[in-house]
Amino acid sequence: MRIPSYIYLYDGGKSKSLKLESILEYLKNIFRKSKIQIREEFITYYIKNSNSSEKEITHLAREMAEIKVRKIENRNAEFEPLPGEIEYEKRRLSESSNKSFGILYDGFELITTLSKLISKEESGLNHCHIIFTNQLFATWDEDDKRYHARVSVYGFPSIISTTGLVEALAKPRGFYLKKQMGIDVNVLKQEFVTRIIEYDDPRMTELMKRYVMQAIFYHTTGNLFCEDKICCLYNAHWQEDVIQTQLQLCHKHKEIVDQISQFKQGG
Repeated sequence: MRIPSYIYLYDGGKSKSLKLESILEYLKNIFRKSKIQIREEFITYYIKNSNSSEKEITHLAREMAEIKVRKIENRNAEFEPLPGEIEYEKRRLSESSNKSFGILYDGFELITTLSKLISKEESGLNHCHIIFTNQLFATWDEDDKRYHARVSVYGFPSIISTTGLVEALAKPRGFYLKKQMGIDVNVLKQEFVTRIIEYDDPRMTELMKRYVMQAIFYHTTGNLFCEDKICCLYNAHWQEDVIQTQLQLCHKHKEIVDQISQFKQGG
């Protein structure tokens, strides 16, 4: 087990409250031997640095159109992307400020697609790529046989969604009960303001530090999550749990980080 020598944070979250500089400083205090770098939005960065041709961008746009989730309850739904869908993806790839409104992507397929863009020089496990995006993605749940939106999916690279932080996690049960009673949503947002997460939430940066730690821990050890709610590796399903989780490691995972820190940095 080795901590990666290089950690890259890609700035595609499109949230005014997400400050990657603060996350970078936070990581520097933990992974002191790693070189941590902030880069622009992932696809923009790699298209620019690989001098991608029009044909390559069109191929990438087609792949993005193909990994859209069309049916929440059908993982193997086959379809041929329409020309208009491919053109839409091309425009979105060319204009990184565009947001994928209403589009849900398969999270693992998205990782596979994005991994192909990483240069050979940075494709080893000594390089940890963490992509912040405003795209909404989902993974298939074998228990109830349907897709569920996620905040993050970890792999090579790892992806973390600012949209997912708001939309994928459940709000308190009381919020939904009062909403069913007909209480105005804006009134409810004020009532539950300390217990829910909103777009451009002022706590966005602090909350995202937990997911970055999960991504690095998975990249380093291959293990996911912690059962202890005080640990930042805890896999929260409720917004309130994310808010309440401490920005620290439990004793067990603190020992693991200390242990792997003693190994020679990855080569």
